[in-house]
Amino acid sequence: MATPASLLRTDGTPVRVLVVDDEPMLTDLLSMALRMEGWEVRAAGSGAAALAAARDFAPDAMVLDVMMPDLDGLQVLRRLRASGDDVPVLFLTAKDAVGDRIAGLTAGGDDYVTKPFSLEEVVARLRALLRRAGSAHPADENPVLRVGDLTLNEDSHEVERDGVPIELTATEFELLRFLMRNPRRVMSRAQILDRVWNYDFGGRSSVVELYISYLRKKVDAGREPLLHTVRGAGYMIKAA
Repeated sequence: MATPASLLRTDGTPVRVLVVDDEPMLTDLLSMALRMEGWEVRAAGSGAAALAAARDFAPDAMVLDVMMPDLDGLQVLRRLRASGDDVPVLFLTAKDAVGDRIAGLTAGGDDYVTKPFSLEEVVARLRALLRRAGSAHPADENPVLRVGDLTLNEDSHEVERDGVPIELTATEFELLRFLMRNPRRVMSRAQILDRVWNYDFGGRSSVVELYISYLRKKVDAGREPLLHTVRGAGYMIKAA
């Protein structure tokens, strides 16, 4: 089975990411998602703490909330840039006005995600930032995940089973990708919601069951099943 291309620093050590947000639940969820990539993660809950952590931790990328009680994200970024720190920054904010996006990018930010968002989207954007910045490189260039006779290409978004193309919606693709990145591991409904859907999911666990059923109709129909329900625990994908 192929695993997704891991990103490593140029010296071969794990990528370092600093997560800055004053919502502890959000920093915990983001930190968990990023650690699942094999990255080293540190969290900060304020602008002042972010500046201190940036000095001590020397991150390769930063996830930075705009609205914070002391120094806001724009002020943090301006101080970093003024000190010569060009760490790639992905802004998080509840605001979605065009003016806010322009302000963030003008201050020296590299990308922008509006809350609520999927954790998978944040991971994908960070990977893109790291590769563009040249601060990390893939340990394995192969973008294809495999479980049994099922393949998923993370770059082209093509999915095939035994050579037969399977058309998936964007959400179905993200769900399948998450399961295929964790073969033979039972993933709970909460883990799936956290990673594939918005972090602020409000307990809508029924949506996971619905999309698992969609995937089964497309991936498993008429074939040996790859998608399995583990009663009382969650779901997993494993070769037939």
